[in-house]
Amino acid sequence: MKDLVEAIIREIVDHPDDVQVREVKGEMTTILELRVAPSDMGKVIGREGRTAKAIRTILNAAGMRANRRIEFEIVNVE
Repeated sequence: MKDLVEAIIREIVDHPDDVQVREVKGEMTTILELRVAPSDMGKVIGREGRTAKAIRTILNAAGMRANRRIEFEIVNVE
């Protein structure tokens, strides 16, 4: 899942080298924390959160196949 998120986000942002995804695995849940350059934050979230919502939808579908719940968090780095 981590690689999937990295691949998607690197194509969206202007600074792909600043993309960091941290995976925290629990018993039934996996949390993916995304960090990007502050100037790319708007691109990741998208207009009215549409891009972030689409990424969450993809991850939910992938998580259902793996019998895991996947949470996607965008962490603000300043």
